[in-house]
Parts: sequence; structure tokens; C-alpha cells
Amino acid sequence: MSRRLPAAVGLLLVLALSARSQNLSASQREADLRRVAGVLWKNYGPYEWKKAVRNFDFYDLQPWLDRARATTDDLEFADLLVDYVASLDDAHDLIYFPSSWTASLGFTTDIYDGKVLIDSINRGRLPSSRFPFQIGDEVVSLDGRPVAEWLSRFRKYSIAANDRSTRRIAAARLTSRTQQVMPIAPRITPDVSTLEIRLAATGNVERYELTWLKNGTPIEFGPVPVPLSAPKSTPAETTGSSLADPLARHHDVALPLERHGVLNQGGRNPIFSLPAGFQRRLGANPSDAFFSGTFEVGGKRLGFIRVPSFSPANTAVALDQFLREMQYFESNTDGLIIDEMRNPGGSVSYCENLTSLLMRQPWKSLGFEVRATSSWMQSYDAAIINGRAAGAANWQIQQLQYVYDVLAEANRQMRGRTGAISLTDGSLDEVGNPNAYTKPIILLVDEMSASGGDAFAAMLQDNRRALLVGMRTMGAGGNVVTYEATAYTEGFVRVTESLMTRSGAVQKVPGLPIETFYVENIGVTPDVEIDYMTRDNLMNAGRPYFNQVMDLAVRYISTGGTPATEKTAR
Repeated sequence: MSRRLPAAVGLLLVLALSARSQNLSASQREADLRRVAGVLWKNYGPYEWKKAVRNFDFYDLQPWLDRARATTDDLEFADLLVDYVASLDDAHDLIYFPSSWTASLGFTTDIYDGKVLIDSINRGRLPSSRFPFQIGDEVVSLDGRPVAEWLSRFRKYSIAANDRSTRRIAAARLTSRTQQVMPIAPRITPDVSTLEIRLAATGNVERYELTWLKNGTPIEFGPVPVPLSAPKSTPAETTGSSLADPLARHHDVALPLERHGVLNQGGRNPIFSLPAGFQRRLGANPSDAFFSGTFEVGGKRLGFIRVPSFSPANTAVALDQFLREMQYFESNTDGLIIDEMRNPGGSVSYCENLTSLLMRQPWKSLGFEVRATSSWMQSYDAAIINGRAAGAANWQIQQLQYVYDVLAEANRQMRGRTGAISLTDGSLDEVGNPNAYTKPIILLVDEMSASGGDAFAAMLQDNRRALLVGMRTMGAGGNVVTYEATAYTEGFVRVTESLMTRSGAVQKVPGLPIETFYVENIGVTPDVEIDYMTRDNLMNAGRPYFNQVMDLAVRYISTGGTPATEKTAR
């Protein structure tokens, strides 16, 4: 049934055989660390916020310089750079390296009821005749170390703004790794790992020997000559300088792909099963941006639509589909359930456009307090020039000019940050949409609803347009831009340049000393808490979860659909 090995043999072998790469000089390592710090010092928006709530000051560089001098090889130094950026505790921010190396064990894990459980298995690689563990069984240890120790060790590779989200991504790293974000992954990943798994069927802990499937080539930094070579342009910077859309680089509110890993994150279909009698409308064709349909429960006809991300393959097609669904639901339902669980975010403007199709009355969008730099000013200056050349309306030019002036004023200050402005047109006041859906709305959120997912939830809650159900969202609260950061380790850094601000609710969450309008590290607290991450839901395709949602929806619609909230109005 299984082959047994002494605990940690595989890990000891890989550590013993790993070659130490020592190509970079001490001065080159220091130069790379200072360049990463410089990018953050110049561009990072939530600096003061992180000092207040995370007690991290990235200007205090000396301890990191000391640690860099003490590193014994290049991968250890790259890992130190990861640690430095991870100390921001920012879901958007990370440093990554140009490596193609990946490894997987053939199954995935996540945290259910506080335990690391198996939630998918590739039976092509792990046939049940040899590996009889099942979905729902608990991983107890890996290579002789308890999983809790691995979760702690993998935390810095999995930062997701709140501890619950971070631990879930760290759990995914147990069985799936990439050197892009885990520089030392090839060193700590043996050819064969030993796992102890508690089988739910018997309660017994069994030991299994599994082979890692490895692809790609581990990265090698050097040897690198001095002086520094000329810096290269990144894809993100090239896109950002495009005259066609000079503001595009500032409109990203999405998790990096490297933060993905949780089952079905960004997936078009819901993670849970829908009830018998559900009639699907969208979701069968590759061009469908959404999964949608209708069903009846408790004498009510409900619409359902899943918003998998705010980065559709074709924005125009997606907006048209959403508009058509809202028009259909307006005429054919008593209420609507919108599912944005495990939504990794995307475009600010797309997120606001979807929100507008739920708002018949005037409403408030989210603001962003921007760390103003010359790059921001140049982007808006280019947008003004392009707008005039294209014959844009005078009011559009005035809005762009307003944002430019706000940025210019902030840029004259030391670490100047603007007040709350819209990233799309500067104004937080939005007009109502005559095509908007008007019936009661339930919005499903969880701790993997991130960035644009945070924003969408915040706007619906702040405008009292939906009852939020689920778990507190991730708290990835700002726009993000990618920079080339290091010459010698060739790393790229994603940097949060602003603080997302709410127009309605003040929130305080456990573990943070501040009550605030900010979304960063706070997220959006649901009006009704229902936790999907239980073994019961895992084993029953989420039916217990959605049964609770349906009961709540019927009661909510029956009482008129006014979101009850105890949050303080701004």
C-alpha cells in the first residue's frame, strides 16, 4: 500500500547534495538590496500605515545590510530580499526572479477547520491502488517536520494581507512550489518526500513516499561583472509608457499570479454546487466571462452570477454580458446572489463599471490616496495631451487636469500622498445607471476576495446596496505597479502605490490597533459571517454552505432587502 522511509531522509539528502552558489560579491549584494529599498522608498504608498499597524520601517536598512553581509550564498541572499519585501505584509508586494523551475507532488492542500487537508488529487500521478489517501484526509507532517512548522517557514512566500489568507496560500506551497517567489525552493525540495497523512476513514496516520515532479532549470546568478549593466525595461513599464493608454499601469488592483494557488481561485465556475433545478444561462461557452443562472427556493426566484475576477479576457464582451444578465434578472428574479469568492481582482475601471450596473441611484466609488511621483504626473500629462488630440470633451480634460494638479501638489511634499481621488476620473461621486439592477443583492465574499475583490465588496457595502455574506476579505488595498529592481539577481518588485479608502464604513479588526477607512490589511467585514472552509463543505461540494446562503437570501428578500449593519457611517 505504501513505502516507508525514515523521517526527513529525503530532505537531508537534498541539503547534503545542494551546491552552494557564490557568484555575487558582497558589494553586488549590497547594491541589489539598496536598489530594492530605493524602489520602495520612492514609490510605496502605505509606508506610514505599515509603521503604524505592522511596526515595520523599511527606511531602517542597516539590520538588512548586516544580514546581507552574513549570507553565505546567492540563493540565501535572494531569500533575504524576499524577506525584506514580505515584511510589508502587503498582498500586492513581492520580489520575484526569472526562474522557470517548478515542482509539484500531485495533490493540493488547504486549511479546513484549522487543519491542512487534501482538497484535490491527480489520480493519473497518484493512483489510489498505491496511494489510498483521499480528499479530506489530513496532512500531518512533511519530511519529518509538522505542517505547522512548514506554514510558518513558508509565510514570507505567501503574504496575503491577513493571517487567514496567508496561511491558506502557505498551505498550498506544501505541495506546489515555484522558484520565482521561493528562491531556495530547489534546495529544500528533495526528489522524494515523506508525508504522514491521517486517513479519515480509519483515523490512522500512514506514511507515504511521493516523488516530486520538477520542471525547468534552477536560477544561477552570475558570475556577474562590475560595473552594473544598463537597466532593462520591464513589460509593465513598457505598457505604462504607451501613449495609447498612459494611465493603464496605475489601474491594476489584482493579486500577482504568484499569490494564486488556492483551489479555484479566479475560476469561472463556483466552488460550491448549485441546487437542483438551477437553470444555467452563462458558463457553457469559452467566451462567457461569467457563470450565471436562476433557481427557485422558498417561493422566491433568485438569480445567480459568479464574478471570477476583474481581469476579463475581453472587457467589452464581459461588460455587455453583465449588462444583459442584469436586464434579464431585473425582469425575472426577486433577488440576486453575486459570488466573488476567490476573486483575485483586476482593473479598477472594470470593477467600477460592474458596480455601476447595480446602482440605479447616485453612489460613491472608492478613493485612492496616491504616493505622488513624477511618474504619476507624466502619465496624467500624457493622458491630457492624448485626450486633446483625440477630441475629448472639455469636462474629461478638466477631470484629468484636476488629478494632475492634485498629484503635482502632493509631489512637492516629502513623501507626499494625495487625498482620496478616483483612479479613473478623479471624482468619487458617480451618477446612477438607468440600466442597473434594482432588486435585493447578496454578495458572497471570503478571505481570498482580494484587491478588486476588496473594492467591489467595499463599494456595495458602503452604498448599502448588498448584504455581504461570508468571511472578511483579504485586505489588498491599493493599486500596484511592477518595477525592475535589481541588476545582479535580476529581480522584479511589485509595489503598492496608494491606499484604497472607503466612503462609508469604519472598521477595526482583531490584532490591529487602529479603526480606519482604509482597506489595506483590514479588508471588508461581512454583514453575516458564514465560513466555507470546513471539512463538511469540502466533502459535500459546498452544499451545507450554500444551503445557509439560500435560507438567508429568502429571509433577506422577504424583509425588503435593506442591509442591516452596525458599522459607523462616514
